[in-house]
Amino acid sequence: VRRHQEVHVVMGNEACDLDSTVSALALAYFLAKTSPAPKAAFIPVLNIPRAEFALRTETTFLLGEQGIPAASLIFRDEIDLGGLHRAGLLSLTLVDHHVLPGADAALEEAVVEVLDHRPLERDRAPGCQVTAEPVGSCATLVTERIAQGPPGVLDRPTAALLHGTILLDCVNLSPAAGKVTPRDVACVSLLEARFPELPARDTIFEALQAAKFDVSGLTTEQMLRKDLKVLSGDELLLAISAIYVDLETFLRRPGLLQDLDAFCQARGYAGLVAMMISFNERNEPSRQLAVYSRCETLQSAVCQVLEEATAPSLHLQPLPSPWSCVSAYAQGNALASRKKVLPVLRAAL
Repeated sequence: VRRHQEVHVVMGNEACDLDSTVSALALAYFLAKTSPAPKAAFIPVLNIPRAEFALRTETTFLLGEQGIPAASLIFRDEIDLGGLHRAGLLSLTLVDHHVLPGADAALEEAVVEVLDHRPLERDRAPGCQVTAEPVGSCATLVTERIAQGPPGVLDRPTAALLHGTILLDCVNLSPAAGKVTPRDVACVSLLEARFPELPARDTIFEALQAAKFDVSGLTTEQMLRKDLKVLSGDELLLAISAIYVDLETFLRRPGLLQDLDAFCQARGYAGLVAMMISFNERNEPSRQLAVYSRCETLQSAVCQVLEEATAPSLHLQPLPSPWSCVSAYAQGNALASRKKVLPVLRAAL
């Protein structure tokens, strides 16, 4: 700010999963390499506090494999985006999301570009470049963008990050998981063609999947924080956590109810939807849901919306739960990921 240097921040979503992180790193690198006489500093920002980073086990694993130390990364609590914006120095590119949370509403006017793989929920200002394509991984869109740029910009570490991310997001390109599209497959093939020494698909996918699903050392609170999205409605906040164990294992955790109470009270959440996902040996997903709230009207409203949803239909089957404030379900439609359920819940709030 003191030097009046413009700052162009590339930032993923607040869950800050591997896709958001790698998309931000790779696109910022590409922009820095290809922008004509850069006036601005291009900075990838991980949209979580640094203290949360250790919970992103698949990200710490892949960055570590590529020799990228955590000390070289910039986290959300280490840069004053609001201050930069008020000084007129901020441009913002959003990757892997296109709607800033309510707390960041003031930054909306700094957004100059969006690269996302979700359906658009809102229009952007006319000057904002929007790419929103229904692919399995936002890293696919970043790979396409880099591939269209000058030759020689893509280096091996960046290619390895993009390659691993697309494989993890698209469940090793398995059609049974319902994530992969032909464009994801094409980008993985393109990266492998340019860098034949990239690790075998099965090898890197299994290593990343193991790292992602290794929650053995985490407390319940850390499990809930590991992959968290928050929706804000009128006067209330609803947390939606992706949980990487099956529902039965989760409900049997010692002190679970006290942990749910404490987690929501500490953060001001009126309720929590826990979306469980696990995979069998054929990489087919299995999903369950738990809806927790101490407010009965909110709990029943959220349950009703999820039970009656048609786009997509979740095919929910009620399961026994030890507590009245936790409703449990088996989710028959295993392809209805959190990305697809979020708009249903957002509409209900």
